[in-house]
Amino acid sequence: MTLQHRTSRSTRSTVSSAPARSRPRRVGAGLGVAIAAAVLLAGCAAGGQPAPSPTERAGADEPALTGELTIYAAASLSGAFDELAAQFETEHPDLDVVPITYDGSSVLATQLIEGAPADVFASADEKNMAKVLDAGLAESADDFATNVLEIVVAPGNPLGIEGLDALADGATTTADGRPATVVLCAPEVPCGAASQTLIQAAGLTLTPASEEQNVTAVLTKVKSGEADAGLVYVTDVKAAGDAVEGVEIANAADATNVYPLTALSAAPNPEAAAAFVAFVTSKAGQQVLASFGFGAP
Repeated sequence: MTLQHRTSRSTRSTVSSAPARSRPRRVGAGLGVAIAAAVLLAGCAAGGQPAPSPTERAGADEPALTGELTIYAAASLSGAFDELAAQFETEHPDLDVVPITYDGSSVLATQLIEGAPADVFASADEKNMAKVLDAGLAESADDFATNVLEIVVAPGNPLGIEGLDALADGATTTADGRPATVVLCAPEVPCGAASQTLIQAAGLTLTPASEEQNVTAVLTKVKSGEADAGLVYVTDVKAAGDAVEGVEIANAADATNVYPLTALSAAPNPEAAAAFVAFVTSKAGQQVLASFGFGAP
C-alpha cells in the first residue's frame, strides 16, 4: 500500500554527452573497408557481446552516492535499521549514514513538522506518517513491514502470565501480595494505540504504572525488573534474546501495525534518500526485516 499526498515527485536524470569528433580525412576505399571491419570486430569483442549502448554508457557514468544520510525511524526498528544502514553503507562506501534517530513515531513526526532536518522517515504506523504527508513534508510513503504486540515478562515468566486478561487490574499478584506492575506505551504512539485496541476489545480495565513514549522504554523497564509485564512488539522480544520472555496474545493480529517510510521532499541528500527507500523495500531489504521478526507489508 502506498500513502499519497498531492502528486508523485518527478525525478531527474543527467546523461553526459561525449564531445563531438572532428571529421576524418578521406582514405582509400580498401583502407576504409579495413577500418570498418576493425570497428565492427571491436564492437563484438569478449565473447561476442555487443558494445554498450549510449544509454548503458550513460548509466555507468552516474555519480556514486556521497555525503551523509539522516534517518528518523520508529524505536522498534532499531536493530533492523542498524543492519540495513550497515549494508547500505557497504554498497555505497562514499556515503555516511549518520547514527539513526530512534524514538516514538509521534515524537519523530512532531520534530520533523517543527523543522528537524532529515532525509528519510520510517514510522511504526500510518497515522503518524499521515501527519508528515499532510504537513507537506513528503508526497507519498511506501509500506515496508508489519508488526504485532506480545506480552513481555521476565525470563521464566515468574508470575505465570498466560494472556492479556492476566494484566487486568487485580488479576495477578506477586509472591508478596503486590499487584503486578504493568507498563504500556502512551496512547499517542503506535505501540500504545495498538495496546488500547486490544485492551478495549477484550473489555479489560488495565491501569498501567506508567505510559512510555516509545516501546524501547517499556522493554527496558521489564528487563530491569522495574515492571513485571508490558506490551511490546514481537520484534522487541526477539531482539532482547534471553533477557526477557514473550507471551503471545491470542488476537494480536487484530491490532497489526503497518510501517510506512518516505524520502522527505526537503531531504538534504535526495538521491541517497530515494536509494535507501528503494533498498528497504527491495528483496534484500525485506530479508533483513524478516530476520528481525517483521512481517511483510
